[in-house]
Amino acid sequence: MSTLAHTMMTAARSVDSGLVGPGELDRYPYTEASAVDRVGAPVWDGAEPELGRVGRRAAGSRGRGLHGQLVQQLGQMIVSGDLGADRPLVPEEIGQRFEVSRTVVRESLRVLEAKGLVSARPNVGTRVRPVSDWNLLDPDIIEWRAFGPQRDDQRRELSELRWTIEPLAARLAAGHGREEVQQRLSDMVEIMGHSMGQGDALTFSRADSEFHGLLIQIAGNRMLEHLSGIVSAALQVSGGPVTGCDRPTESSLTHHARIVDALGAGDGAAAEAAMRQLLTVQPEVERVVPAPREH
Repeated sequence: MSTLAHTMMTAARSVDSGLVGPGELDRYPYTEASAVDRVGAPVWDGAEPELGRVGRRAAGSRGRGLHGQLVQQLGQMIVSGDLGADRPLVPEEIGQRFEVSRTVVRESLRVLEAKGLVSARPNVGTRVRPVSDWNLLDPDIIEWRAFGPQRDDQRRELSELRWTIEPLAARLAAGHGREEVQQRLSDMVEIMGHSMGQGDALTFSRADSEFHGLLIQIAGNRMLEHLSGIVSAALQVSGGPVTGCDRPTESSLTHHARIVDALGAGDGAAAEAAMRQLLTVQPEVERVVPAPREH
């Protein structure tokens, strides 16, 4: 096993045990906590059901402090429908019920406004916006939808979007990758293979996420590169075998390796075909998009 694989495996285990050293995770741009880490909701005396249904996340679980926690909670409540469209959001009420300062509330509402979830207008106040106004490509909104009532639609839509983005990225990336990038992709495949043998799903998913993100980044298309965060979010919140990347298997590993080989040979058509095969490994995807035809 390569030094990189060993380092990455160690880092993943450290995250699970809470023993991560200072700066250790900076080497890998992975999410700090999954949605399954959320904790149950406390009861606020006199709170309306809509404002008490989503509980606080563990302090610092996303590394954003009170501001990030409030954005997370309000965002989840809006996306889940607990706070419906045109619902007024009164800063004073939010601050009291979530026990945060007016400054924290104000900054949190600004973040939600940038995501298209709320709007603030003079003499009207802050209100929840309809789904048609949301930035559905925002990674946070992807996560909130994936773990809310819209989970099935979100995962299907992500699968369809990946089917559109990634085969094209694989074709364009052929011949674009420098030697060190090619080696990095090979390292990710090695890490996935080793972690699969060890039953280490966390390390597998992190290497998989880096593989796909790097592939899009080397495609040479800045607009596609801008969408790499969507693919990363899709891999992190899939929550089920909606693509061949979501359940470590020998078949999945084989297709990743085929993509690397095709990229190294500068064969865009083969890279695209391998990616399409990867995205149809699981039967759930075959109900979303047709499997590639045999020629």
